[in-house]
Amino acid sequence: MPRVSQDHLDARRRQILDGSRSCFARFGYEGATVRRLEEATGLSRGAIFHHFKDKESLFLALAEDDATRMADVVAEQGLVQVMRNLLNASSTGAPALGADWLGTRLEVSRRLRTDEEFRERWAQRSEQLTTATRARLEWQKQAGNLRDDVDVDVLTAYLELVLEGLLSHLAMGLPAQHLTPVLDLVEESVRRHRTR
Repeated sequence: MPRVSQDHLDARRRQILDGSRSCFARFGYEGATVRRLEEATGLSRGAIFHHFKDKESLFLALAEDDATRMADVVAEQGLVQVMRNLLNASSTGAPALGADWLGTRLEVSRRLRTDEEFRERWAQRSEQLTTATRARLEWQKQAGNLRDDVDVDVLTAYLELVLEGLLSHLAMGLPAQHLTPVLDLVEESVRRHRTR
């Protein structure tokens, strides 16, 4: 039996994650049946579950993959940029943290409220975004760009709460076109205001 290269295994794993992302976004966790996952990925159940123990492990890996991508944006541009990308995705289907990512993130939020076991498993993975946000804010503070009258941990929690509020807003299907100035205000609220 020929050995499969690591590149091939990595590509197959990526194929599964990308296909399942759209499936979970479209049908939710419960509606993403094995048959639908097979159709979305173009692979058999055996191929899918060769890479992932079960559907929950697949969903967690997908959510973790998205959290890593989001943390990368935070590290380079900040959490407000992630929120801007979400707004763009909700109105245009933009690829950077696009509509499928939003659907997955909304499903994570729903499951966090309703599934204690999932909440425990997710807690082990969710620190990545907080860590990236805190590091970005610390960097901004060192550069003299961040307000210095509020602790970085408080600012981190503030931005994460704004993100959750934005997700709830988008999940309810409320209009998003007027939210860009709101995000401008959020961004301005964490900046240091220099007196002349």
